Amino acid sequence: MDPQLPDLTGTVALVTGAGGGIGGGVAARFAAAGAAVVVHHRTSAARAAAVVADIVDRGGHAVAAQGDVADPEECAAVVGVAVERFGRLDAVVAAAGVQPVADLAGMSPDEWQRVVDTNLTGSFTTVQAAVPVMSDGGSITLTASVEGSRPARGHAHYSASKAGMIMFARSAALEYGGRGIRVNTVSPGLVDRDGLEDDWPSGVASWRRQAPLARLGTASEVGDACVFLASPMARWITGHDLVVDGGMSAVPAW
Repeated sequence: MDPQLPDLTGTVALVTGAGGGIGGGVAARFAAAGAAVVVHHRTSAARAAAVVADIVDRGGHAVAAQGDVADPEECAAVVGVAVERFGRLDAVVAAAGVQPVADLAGMSPDEWQRVVDTNLTGSFTTVQAAVPVMSDGGSITLTASVEGSRPARGHAHYSASKAGMIMFARSAALEYGGRGIRVNTVSPGLVDRDGLEDDWPSGVASWRRQAPLARLGTASEVGDACVFLASPMARWITGHDLVVDGGMSAVPAW
């Protein structure tokens, strides 16, 4: 266990989209905090298996679960893995998502719907499936984005889905607070990944130049924010959007 993290020993966390970079980083940090982790993926079986293997090799407990979280039955089955394997569910981080680029003028209805279904509907379905089996006092964190409040060209569908997730989390916080279940969002800024600088050199350079902390974030840093929100340290925090962007949201646009 990482002594820098809150102690989540004895708890069980489900991380959707954990076959991706951010989701995998989140899953690893929950395991480092002592939680048993359900590592969800839709199509990234090999990457999810690698996340599970790394957690187990470090002495943790993890299992992979496959499914489309936008499908209610498949999502319920993924949630069921937590209870079947570990006997409970205390924390959920909805990190499953897609981020394609398409100009609004040429965006097809199918392109729009795919992003909304995966990002926003997937969050809705995950919350509906998880809450009935969660422990009272549990935590749900939806992975939104700084683009939920500051849009980018080519991301109309993505930004709209992330803005919807922020408001959905606040609505869920209102409805589930009576059970002590807290619902929040984490909004990352630009998070580093293999090949990002080669794929988007101008964007990476611009971010580093403008961000107050002068660097990109890491998946582990997003994970630390999620662990905090799931921990007793955040027991009076719900309906909140925690921005994790190195200070970029403080940079004036004029």
